[in-house]
This record gives sequence, C-alpha cells and structure tokens, in this order.
Amino acid sequence: MLRGTPGVRQRLPFALLGVDSDNGSEFINQCFYAYCCQERITFTRSRAYKKNDSCHVEQKNGNVVRRLVGYDRYTSRAAYQCLARIYDGIRLYMNFFQPTMKLVSKTRHGAKVNKVYDTARTPYQRLLEAGMLTIAKQQELAATYHGLNPVFLLKQINSNLEQLWRLAQRPASLGNRNYDATRRTPVTV
Repeated sequence: MLRGTPGVRQRLPFALLGVDSDNGSEFINQCFYAYCCQERITFTRSRAYKKNDSCHVEQKNGNVVRRLVGYDRYTSRAAYQCLARIYDGIRLYMNFFQPTMKLVSKTRHGAKVNKVYDTARTPYQRLLEAGMLTIAKQQELAATYHGLNPVFLLKQINSNLEQLWRLAQRPASLGNRNYDATRRTPVTV
C-alpha cells in the first residue's frame, strides 16, 4: 500500500483497473509506477501542458477542493489530520447527497447553444443504475447511505474547516492579490 493513501482502493465500490494521472511529480515517480505494475493497474498519463485532458478532475478540484479548503498552506500534522477528516466527510456528502446533472447533448443554432442535461442524480444513484456492483457491495453502500445524516455531516465538515483555517500558514499576499481571510464561508445545504 502506498504511504499516505491508506484505504483508497478499499473504499472504491469496484475494482481499480487504471490510473490516468497528470504529469506532476506526485504521480510520475518510480514508487507509484512500481505499485501500479505490481498490482496490475494500467498507468497512463495526460499530455504535458494540456490541462483539458483531465478536465473533469480539474473541475472537481476547483469546484470542491479549492472552493472548500482554499489555497492556504497547511504544513502541520494537525492540519493534515484535519484535512483527512474533511475529505472523509466531504466524500460521503458529495457522493451520497449532492446530485449533479450531466450534459447529454449540445447543439448550436447560429450563435445560440442549446444544452440538454439528464435528470440530476447523486454519484451513488448513478453507480447503482450502472448495474456493475455485486449484491454485497450494493448492500454495503445502502447501509452506509442509511447510516448517514446529511445535516450532522455538514456540521462535522464545517467544524473541521474552522479548525483547519486556524492552522493555516497565511501569506501576506497571493501574487498580485492581497489575502482576505474574511472571505471564508462554511458549506451550506
């Protein structure tokens, strides 16, 4: 098991067949490549300097991670543990309680673009509809879902966010922008 990623593969409700990473050194290294070879996981990477190759990941990174945690620097063990608790909570909240719409089609009529979306469903609902889970895994996910309280989950996430923000190492400025610590907002329903 890779250090720093305990239980990631065990949390997936299906077998991990491949990893398509970006070109960062956190992925492109001998240790990770050897792990993928040993576990028979197909390892591919996106093209250099083509961030649209991983557009869905980049969208979620901005929409979920950066919007939630921000751009502060966290270096302490306490901040690491707090981030782990936040990610555990937000993983459950986003996968079980946050429906998303997927683009079905897009047509252009002159300058006007018409987009058609499917019905909003949670990732959990989409996974059940895909029909690729075993009965045991379906029952396990159903038990997890029924054991969750979204309001309590949000309270936990917000409590951990407040703790995390207190642990941040804040720069005096971010590039050409001054840092404004008052712009933090908790997650809401």
